[in-house]
Amino acid sequence: MNEKSIILTGGGTAGHVSLNEAIIPSLLEAGYKVHYIGSQAGIEKELIGNAFPTLPYHSIASGKLRRYFSMQNFTDPFKVLVGVTQAFTIIKRVKPTVIFSKGGFVSVPVVIAAKLANIPVVVHESDVTPGLANKISLPFASHIFTVFKETMKHLPSDKATCTGSIIRQQLFEGNRERGLALCNFTSDKKVLLVMGGSLGSVVINDALRSNLPTLLENYQIIHLCGKGNKDTSFDNLEGYCQFEYVTNELPDLLYATDYVVSRAGSNSIFEFLTLHKPMLLIPLSAAKSRGDQILNANLFKKQGFAQVLDEEKLTKESFLQAINHLSAMADEMIDHMAEVEHPKTPKEMVGLITQYEK
Repeated sequence: MNEKSIILTGGGTAGHVSLNEAIIPSLLEAGYKVHYIGSQAGIEKELIGNAFPTLPYHSIASGKLRRYFSMQNFTDPFKVLVGVTQAFTIIKRVKPTVIFSKGGFVSVPVVIAAKLANIPVVVHESDVTPGLANKISLPFASHIFTVFKETMKHLPSDKATCTGSIIRQQLFEGNRERGLALCNFTSDKKVLLVMGGSLGSVVINDALRSNLPTLLENYQIIHLCGKGNKDTSFDNLEGYCQFEYVTNELPDLLYATDYVVSRAGSNSIFEFLTLHKPMLLIPLSAAKSRGDQILNANLFKKQGFAQVLDEEKLTKESFLQAINHLSAMADEMIDHMAEVEHPKTPKEMVGLITQYEK
């Protein structure tokens, strides 16, 4: 029997790659030849290359889709057209039975090219409201899956299904002792994990570091500060361990963690929810984003899973106060989290995707 091929796409941030990373092992196990289409310089190339060095990765041109005025808005549509041509050529060569798109700017040319090549496309949306790339992709897609039930009201009912969250198997293979050892921590104090997304957050980094003397009295702190944001002056500070970015180590660090401070990207907060980690969410402000993280964070707060601190209100004092409140509310949050239905597995997601193959 001939080996079937499938193309995955998505990028720009780790959130647009993580689900693809999670389902690749299940696709390979099911006998599919997996190809990935991403940008040349995007984070997806590094993440996929590191996790699956032998997986065929195809780079295409991709223009950024902006909601604000920029001179590049006049040139980037031509990049998209080039990307469509490149993606079409790849699709005709690979001959996939289906294409799975996780969103992000690079996915748009791929989805359009798939329609031109008459290949079915399945799209996945992680946030409460669809992102711009997925909105553009929707008319070309056979089906779209969502994480939040609330997203369904923004989509045509005949081509949308809510699956809930999909959690990668590696997340359940973490070990607390390994995580503590990675940071040279002990089991004497609670562990606080602070992260600002795959690209880091200067405002969160500054708020944390300005409070280190006080926080270290009660906590050991893991700080995922983002690429280029490591401060070497803190390298020898006992109880404080900083990483620019982690991949394979993350499950161990999460198992070592008692409380989390994070942005409110959908993939991350569902992982914290699955592992029952009380969280303080500091979503990207509306001035810096389309507001999707604000919706995600407020929905989690409403369900009792998280505390929320708006970025506009983030100060040294408000950050410390919010951490203290997180600690006080942690047991109540864990009780609410225990009532949530278990997430779907990557293998189950593969079954949902491949039912649309040509």
